[in-house]
Amino acid sequence: MPLTTPGLAQWYENELGWPTTGSNPVELLTGVRFDVLELPADAGFALLRRVPRTGPVAVEGPRMRLWVAAGGADELPGLLDWLEWGDVPLDLTAIGAGGRITAPCPSSRPLGTARGEQGPQEAAVWLRPPEPGGGVEPMLPAAGFGGDGDAPDLVRLVGAAATECHRARLLRARPLPGQRGARPTGEGDAIRRWPSRMPRAQSPGHARGR
Repeated sequence: MPLTTPGLAQWYENELGWPTTGSNPVELLTGVRFDVLELPADAGFALLRRVPRTGPVAVEGPRMRLWVAAGGADELPGLLDWLEWGDVPLDLTAIGAGGRITAPCPSSRPLGTARGEQGPQEAAVWLRPPEPGGGVEPMLPAAGFGGDGDAPDLVRLVGAAATECHRARLLRARPLPGQRGARPTGEGDAIRRWPSRMPRAQSPGHARGR
């Protein structure tokens, strides 16, 4: 059976050691044990196809959240500038110290739903859940190159996320075939006019040595 609301808070606090607040819904406090990157779900699913190993990942309605090491939210603006994405509207944000997010249900279905029953559209659910008792934090993407665990370092994760956010934004803006102003596939495709967004050879100064 799905966990009750009190049971959900106890699961996070006892199994993962993550502080919670509230009861309807239960929320996780960011900036204590982890931060999260947040991006549109369509860009997020494309990112997961490109990056098969990440930290925990959840989705809530139209937004996807990727768990990163605490302090990662503060690194995001500088990383985007260094990767030359700083002047591009990406809808890629981060939640860190003092923030909170809806706690995803530990099971594969939303809280209070039966197997096979459709849950609320906005319910928060895990796509890549954390492993209870497995020491989640050491495996989270952190600043610097060459992640030591199963997840990429924060620089590469942010670079891939920015690319997919940009791609998704261009695809959403492109007219559908038959709409006024649409062009045949392959002719004037905005995707082909992307700027080059390749990381530089060295890590940014604020990430070096961490």
